Amino acid sequence: MKEVSLKINGKSVSLDIDPATPLLYILRNELELNGPKYGCGLQQCGACMVLLDGKATPSCMLPVAAAEGKEVVSLEGLAKKDGTLHPVQQAFIDEQAAQCGYCLNGMVIHAVSILGENPTASDTEIRKALDQNICRCGTHARILKAVQKARRS
Repeated sequence: MKEVSLKINGKSVSLDIDPATPLLYILRNELELNGPKYGCGLQQCGACMVLLDGKATPSCMLPVAAAEGKEVVSLEGLAKKDGTLHPVQQAFIDEQAAQCGYCLNGMVIHAVSILGENPTASDTEIRKALDQNICRCGTHARILKAVQKARRS
């Protein structure tokens, strides 16, 4: 056990924990942040995505020690302090881009990362980036429309 200091959603957190514990487990079990989901456990489905220094990063296998000194933002941390949703979150609602919602965390986090890196990302670039997220509901057309809408905002 070791004390690990993290900055999650703008708040400093110190935990006495095994530094090899996956960040996802800390987020869900210790901090009760339920946006990131456990999916495949192999960093391949996207359900566990968080922003790590602004870049979409799977958290299911990432040792919590690797997040020390970095800014971690989960789905819960995207909204402004006044409750105003991030433009990507609002666009997903406006376009009804969720069905079961399991992949939603990864899709939103990835879209925020994509548009943060390239606010004028093309449809092809958006599709390619979101291909890393597995969704079985068939809402990809609405998800793409939502990201396109957020891109314009």
